[in-house]
Amino acid sequence: MTQRQLKAGYFTLAALNTLATCYFSNYLYFFLRDRFGFQDRQNLWVTALYGLIYVFSAWQCGRFAQRRGFLTSLKIGFVGLALVMTAGALLNSMPGMLAVVALYSVVLLFTWPALEALVSENETQAGVQHMVGIYNTTWAAAAAFAYFTGGSLYDWSHRGAVFWLPAILCTCELALVIYLARQARKAEPPPLKPAAAEVPHHPEPGAFQQPVRPATFLQMAWLANPFAYVAINTLIAVMPGLAHKLALSPTRTGLFCSVWFFGRLAAFAILWHWTGWHYRFRWLLAAFIALIASFATIVLAEQLWLVIAAQVFFGFAVGLIYYSSLFYSMDVGDTKGEHGGLHEAAIGIGICVGPAVGAAALQFFPEHPQAGAYAVSALLLAGLVGLIALRWKRSA
Repeated sequence: MTQRQLKAGYFTLAALNTLATCYFSNYLYFFLRDRFGFQDRQNLWVTALYGLIYVFSAWQCGRFAQRRGFLTSLKIGFVGLALVMTAGALLNSMPGMLAVVALYSVVLLFTWPALEALVSENETQAGVQHMVGIYNTTWAAAAAFAYFTGGSLYDWSHRGAVFWLPAILCTCELALVIYLARQARKAEPPPLKPAAAEVPHHPEPGAFQQPVRPATFLQMAWLANPFAYVAINTLIAVMPGLAHKLALSPTRTGLFCSVWFFGRLAAFAILWHWTGWHYRFRWLLAAFIALIASFATIVLAEQLWLVIAAQVFFGFAVGLIYYSSLFYSMDVGDTKGEHGGLHEAAIGIGICVGPAVGAAALQFFPEHPQAGAYAVSALLLAGLVGLIALRWKRSA
């Protein structure tokens, strides 16, 4: 099996992993609402717990993958995910569900940093850009498909959509990674120039034509990406409440509230082929401003058409911010497993902090149902100030 064929296998793993992850994490909140009566506040606290564990898991699992091997990390992750999803399908208590979320937050991170590193391993400068582009469009397409179809699957079978289907997908992933590991041992090593191993990795040439260092762009992307996930995971956690406000069933929620997933996919496809945004601060700034405005519109709007329109901008904004974080993580430095882990750890910070702020606002101001939305919007504005300050401080 050639190196390109192996990469195709890794992209397949990324697609399957996205499907399993999205069916569970996106519709878990509908399950908690219907099974235990959770409202926005409780769902936001669950998301904050997930994000808190995610931060430390991402950092440590990224280091584990770098040191022990990416394929070894994937095997551990897929075994753990299959077992955790099966446990969730069999448990009926609220403490049991919280334990499932906590364990899921750990074992999931054996997979993503390893996959991110595998797709860019042994690639040239242009190859990294190409592979990251394929990787992003692959998982984004799978995520859009999962959310679009997940509502109807949830209406058909609550536990089947949230737990059993992800368990089956993770089992398939385990079988595939075992096969790929065997083929990787037989595959010929990638062709390298004699002195290639001695040449240190450097960012693309355009990175050095800007007033700030490449490492600063990486830091700015790592700052912006958690705030994108502040918005994303707050939105996903309150989606059952938003669906109730708009009189949407889970099936119709999947149809009408998956627009931003497709917007993100379109953004990834554009950013993959157009590199003019690389190491350009104005694009990151514009995306952050659009993120704030579109998030506030989605969670506060009373009309479905406004929610749908705002999702288009939301999708493009989170797409550019995420793409920036992952691209700079792969383009600036050699330790891709650890950088992938830090990229995921930054995501975990956003998953934790945003929902925690929203939940706390609803906890202390229960008479104001929009308190969480206002608090998270204020948090995003603080992130925008921090991004601008980092840019000008580093430039100076």
